[in-house]
Amino acid sequence: MVEKKDVLKRYSLPAEVKFCKKCTISNQRPRITFNADSICSACQFAEYKKQHFDWKERENELLKLLKRFKRKDGGYEVLVPSSGGKDSARIAHELKHKYGMNVLTVTWAPHLYTDIGFKNLQSMVHVGGVDNILGTPNGIIHRKLTKLSFEILGDPFQPFIYGQVNFPLQIAVKHQIPLIMYGENGEVEYGGDMKNAFKPTRDYKGDQKKHYFSGLGPEDLISLGIEEKDLVPYMTPPHKELDALGAEIHFYGYYHKWIPQENFYYCVENTGFTPNPVRNEGTYSKYASLDDKIDGYHYYLAFIKFGIGRATSDSAHEIRDEHLTREEGVELVKKFDGEFPQRYFDIFLKYCDISEKHFWEVIDSWRSPHIWEKTGGEWKLKHAVWMDEK
Repeated sequence: MVEKKDVLKRYSLPAEVKFCKKCTISNQRPRITFNADSICSACQFAEYKKQHFDWKERENELLKLLKRFKRKDGGYEVLVPSSGGKDSARIAHELKHKYGMNVLTVTWAPHLYTDIGFKNLQSMVHVGGVDNILGTPNGIIHRKLTKLSFEILGDPFQPFIYGQVNFPLQIAVKHQIPLIMYGENGEVEYGGDMKNAFKPTRDYKGDQKKHYFSGLGPEDLISLGIEEKDLVPYMTPPHKELDALGAEIHFYGYYHKWIPQENFYYCVENTGFTPNPVRNEGTYSKYASLDDKIDGYHYYLAFIKFGIGRATSDSAHEIRDEHLTREEGVELVKKFDGEFPQRYFDIFLKYCDISEKHFWEVIDSWRSPHIWEKTGGEWKLKHAVWMDEK
């Protein structure tokens, strides 16, 4: 029997579910805030950017930053953590070909590469013309961590996130590259902690565990039976090494207006990026998060825990970008949000070495009574953005 989780307490969620009046997100996204007019923090920030940000001035700030890290010894000048996807591939390509930086891209391998994901990584290197280091962890340990994360955190994707966040920092230390450029600040772009909304940087000593690791860092897995030596690829380098390097982690979205759809068009033209031939399960798009066969279960668990899934996240940002109206976004959420990722289900069960019965026991352990109710033998959402419209 899988222990029932207290989702409200674990994520400090409000018991009353509310939806943003401008987009499709709800107040169940961890750390998001709503104002008195029921507008979410991400929509407020998007509006503030439209009215107050001078993007030419921001680009001038970027030029000053890049100039500070130029080198004369032929070494790499900026590290870009990159899967080869539309966002990071654009950053790497622009930094190299528009701004003349010597770029190293660093990839933390997905759990299980999709064909299209690996093709896009190869295209970024061979068509986009950037150097790359691909880090692939021990498959036996990675599967063990994935199963643990699925059962304990309700997110099988967490081992990937450990490596995605920390492996590039390890490579930065190894190759002495102080400047690390990530894409957008997800907390401010998608809704979350707004304290860094007007800063270009992320502090590697600060909120990493809270914002990226759901409160459970890789070092905490030792108490769950994982040997310390097996966690090395997932760990943050010692802070004294990052301090000695003078490491600075910046967000490209601070310097350039962050529009995912425009990143997609840029990469089709410049890095050989190819979208999925079929729609991604759980949403309507074909060009985001294509790399990993496990990916769909990350979004599905978010839907189970918070009542908002992948279509909500995609549509909310596209409404802020004025690519969708709210009415269109609501209809897309109604049609696709929470769609079960059936395509790789057998592969997921085999990868985690679990039965289908155990899978559903874990899933149901994350259903909170303030989000879900069982009627006629079926689980149904108590609140959804389309119900809010009635």
